[in-house]
Amino acid sequence: MVINLFVMKPALGRDLSHAIGCLRLKLDIDSQQYKTGLRTIKTMENIIEVNGLEYSYGNFKAVDGISFFVREGEIFSFLGPNGAGKSTVINILTTLLPVQKGSVIIAGYDLATQPEQVRRSIGIVFQDETLDRDLTVKETLELHGRIYSMQRDERRRRIDEIIKLVELEDKRDVRTRNLSGGMKRRLEIGRGLMTRPKVLFLDEPTIGLDTQTRRRLWDYIKLVNDSGTTIFLTTHYMDEADQVSDWIDIVDHGKIIASGNPAKLKNALGRDMIYLETSDDEASMNMLKGLKAVMDVKVAAHGLAVTINTDGTHCLPLIMNRLRDGGIRIIGANLKKPTLDDVFVHYTGRDIRNAGVEKLHRIQPRRSR
Repeated sequence: MVINLFVMKPALGRDLSHAIGCLRLKLDIDSQQYKTGLRTIKTMENIIEVNGLEYSYGNFKAVDGISFFVREGEIFSFLGPNGAGKSTVINILTTLLPVQKGSVIIAGYDLATQPEQVRRSIGIVFQDETLDRDLTVKETLELHGRIYSMQRDERRRRIDEIIKLVELEDKRDVRTRNLSGGMKRRLEIGRGLMTRPKVLFLDEPTIGLDTQTRRRLWDYIKLVNDSGTTIFLTTHYMDEADQVSDWIDIVDHGKIIASGNPAKLKNALGRDMIYLETSDDEASMNMLKGLKAVMDVKVAAHGLAVTINTDGTHCLPLIMNRLRDGGIRIIGANLKKPTLDDVFVHYTGRDIRNAGVEKLHRIQPRRSR
């Protein structure tokens, strides 16, 4: 077993309330594969550990025995449709709801007994804008630093660092109401970094932004993550989750239903995906399930989603001939490689855009390492 020990420089954390600024030791030990969750585990410290978490609203159980963990320094995406329990879990992790059953450890603190320490270890960037329109960029950061009782010299030094980090030097004395949407989002992220959080919760950080601004914002997020801050992300942009996530958990009906890194989640579906619109989807589904090359058939938003285990360019003609021989009329056909959208549809039965977006992982087997 090879152990690489190195020291991270002080982190410039990320938005919302705290960032990891102290020197950090990190252990990278040969990874071992865990069957559950399709995950390769590196022996780094867990910054978040959730075990047997349950939460009910009256007789309705919104969170049903969820267990997962987040590694220090990674980008972790927590995805799910409306009503899945995702929002409740995040509200518990950020101390907005109490722990009813189960345990939560964040940055070494027990959420149930040490909520104040947890609050000082995390940052949150909400989906909705939370800036005071009458404050300038500098005043916004100054106020946040005062709320967290930062000493004057440290506060001023940190304000200069953050303004430079998010590239708002020329907007330092501009009121936030006069900033563009992208500038406001960068400021909110910078505000969260004022207190150097160890974990930064990002709730739909790029929603409503144009493509170019989204890409620039992710450059900042990656920079913060590279400096050591753990990112806990929710997003309905599957391309973002695919490109930036080290690990993804999909939650539905209060349970984690899929877990893995983006590549493994997509590969688990099969080699190719075929989307069909037919004159009789139910009959088509029964016919296709008998084909050797077909791994799975599900009802999609428009027609059927067929997962196959071979080259789709060779399999598609066979599928079309099979349906035609059975008297089925094919209205449309589309062949593509699996995407995270396909993963989401496969496990939840809904496209994430159609399922809606909530405002404000991975199952860890208890094995010896």
